[in-house]
Amino acid sequence: MFFRIFSALLLISVSHSWGQSSITIKRATAPIILDAVIDEPDWMLANVASNFKQFFPYDSSFANAQTEIRLTYNDQFIYVAAKMHNTAGSRSFVTPSLRRDFRGEANDGISVVLDTFKDRTNAFIFGVNPFGVQREGLVANGGGTGRDDFSLNWDNKWYSEAKMYDEFWIVEMAIPFKTIRFKENLASWNINFYRIDSQFAERSTWSPIPRNFDIVNLAFNKELIWDQPLKKPGGNISIIPYTAANTARNFEEKTPTENKLQMGGDAKIGIGPALNLDLTVNPDFSQVEVDEQVTNLDRFEIFFPERRQFFLENADLFGGFGLDGTRPFFSRRIGVARDTSTGQNIQNTIYGGARLSGKINNNTRIGILTMQAGEDREINLPSTNYTVATVQQKIFARSNIGVMFINKQAFQNTVGGDFTSHPLEYSRTAGIDLNLATKDNRWAGKGFYHHSFDEGKQDSAFSFGGFINYSTLKWNLSMLTRHVGAHYNPEVGFVRRQDIQQVSSTNWYNLYPSSGVIQSHGPGFDFDMVANQTYGLLDWDYNFMYRIRFRSTAIFSMRLREEYTYLFNPFDPSGSNGLKLPPNSGYRNYVLIANYSSDARKRFTFDLSTRSGGYYNGTRINLSGTLLYRYQPWGFTSINFSYNRIRLPEPYNHSNLFIIGPRFDFTFSRSLFWTTFVQYNSQINNMNINSRLQWRFKPVSDIFLVYTDNYFAESFENDRLFNIGQPKSRALVLKFTYWLNI
Repeated sequence: MFFRIFSALLLISVSHSWGQSSITIKRATAPIILDAVIDEPDWMLANVASNFKQFFPYDSSFANAQTEIRLTYNDQFIYVAAKMHNTAGSRSFVTPSLRRDFRGEANDGISVVLDTFKDRTNAFIFGVNPFGVQREGLVANGGGTGRDDFSLNWDNKWYSEAKMYDEFWIVEMAIPFKTIRFKENLASWNINFYRIDSQFAERSTWSPIPRNFDIVNLAFNKELIWDQPLKKPGGNISIIPYTAANTARNFEEKTPTENKLQMGGDAKIGIGPALNLDLTVNPDFSQVEVDEQVTNLDRFEIFFPERRQFFLENADLFGGFGLDGTRPFFSRRIGVARDTSTGQNIQNTIYGGARLSGKINNNTRIGILTMQAGEDREINLPSTNYTVATVQQKIFARSNIGVMFINKQAFQNTVGGDFTSHPLEYSRTAGIDLNLATKDNRWAGKGFYHHSFDEGKQDSAFSFGGFINYSTLKWNLSMLTRHVGAHYNPEVGFVRRQDIQQVSSTNWYNLYPSSGVIQSHGPGFDFDMVANQTYGLLDWDYNFMYRIRFRSTAIFSMRLREEYTYLFNPFDPSGSNGLKLPPNSGYRNYVLIANYSSDARKRFTFDLSTRSGGYYNGTRINLSGTLLYRYQPWGFTSINFSYNRIRLPEPYNHSNLFIIGPRFDFTFSRSLFWTTFVQYNSQINNMNINSRLQWRFKPVSDIFLVYTDNYFAESFENDRLFNIGQPKSRALVLKFTYWLNI
């Protein structure tokens, strides 16, 4: 009898936990000490989020490595206590280093996802790994349309502590209400927790998420119920001043060494709990990590993502309009100018700027940005203002409609002259986007129409299109279309091609074995067609594909492609400034594309890919990838490489193009980091060295010492891979930045 009663009670308890649709958070009655020891009375009284479900490799069973989460709060912080069971102890934990913002398939960690407006569209993520390393990020577009919807580039101030025990590890977090944005008097938020465990190569979540979606998808979050509605967190002002000393020399132009002392800074001002005003004066971005170089064999501009902190919070409000490759606003256009005499991009001084973004009510988001860039007489560039205004209105369960206006306006000579606008030098863009997502995320899509205005031609100055995705456990289907006018020219945007009509589709069928080393696999088919009215069909390709995902986290994919490319301008496919192929010529080829990423839990990992076969009127053999060895937990050494062997018939050039990029990343502690990145690029005859020492002496407060060097480099001379020649440029930067809350 006793056994039956006990079994019934256990079943009721498990069923209740299995069916938890919410968790209630209670105000703390005493201080919480962040020591990764859950011994305060408020933790004992807190409700527990438990019985995590697997997300990977399966989504139909409980997690092998279980997790327990408790929550409490006071006037300043929301506290999270997490206990992660792990039978193998610390021997199984994986981390590439002690550097902040870890990410990857096998990084052990626990993360909390806070949808503070319950719109299932935007959220904050805070995570900690067993070594106490923090990460924080932002989720946009519901976390359901691609990898770019989850960004870890955003930084802010919060606190945590972690400790490893024999059969579990514990984390305590304290997230200031001033760090996040939320709706005042809202009785509940949406929340989820997810964990990555390397022992079982497992990812698990508190609120179950189907494995055909991303783990940060917001459609399935559960409810966090406050025991009393939240009020304003009080004054919320952060001042982030900086001082930077810079010495630099340009050897190519044979100019003397230039020494600079710069001062400036940013400010973050909370306008209530839901809006944020960012201000910047004389900003400096010298601590931003150098972009990884790539071999450019494309006829079009290469996209590099934004990493500057000023632009990151609510970045989707500004940069999410349009589609990849057709964005009306691209923040990296600000602070960069083009020297028309050399064709090179150069840094353009920014005097200052302001950026207001966030929610004015539970369904409406706004974004307003204005920045003033300085004049540069050497390249005949006047001082220029950049202004962007956007409004986004939620409709239905998880959809929204947004409108935007962008203005780039030149000013008259600002040195000794009037600071008045120049009526003939401007670029403006206006448009509307409709973003759709069903409640269960099975359907998602977008439609948009944009129009640019400048002093030039106004006809065909538009862009419109959209996409639709359908996702189930077995099927992933998508269709995209876009039409870009011949004179569509958003100067503050990123548009790879003009005067095109495009239709593309990608379709996958997924199989999930119930046992064995393979987690999922399946075939796919896609096509892409680009045309215009003048030349007809310009480019097309169709692909037969197969992909395999292993339970070990390894991934293999390949595709057999037939492609056609039409050149309406002369182009040198060798990438060596040789004789160009003639315009109005077409080329049809067969290509093999494949990629393999190894088990991310191993100390030695690698990622290899190839794109080889026919290439214009010749052939191309390509091999690229990354080799990495992890010195856990102190850092890693890696080497990025890319080799392209291009053979074209006479009289066109052959070429062998190399990029080799060794990287040394050492983290002496959670606050002291040293990274050295060497990049050799044979295509541009350049050897780049970037070495950065960073000391995070307080939360979000740093001292940087950055050394950069660029040399001419000749390949295959004297039977050596490359020789370092004369220096091109050299710089040394010492920068101090401090985060001060007022």
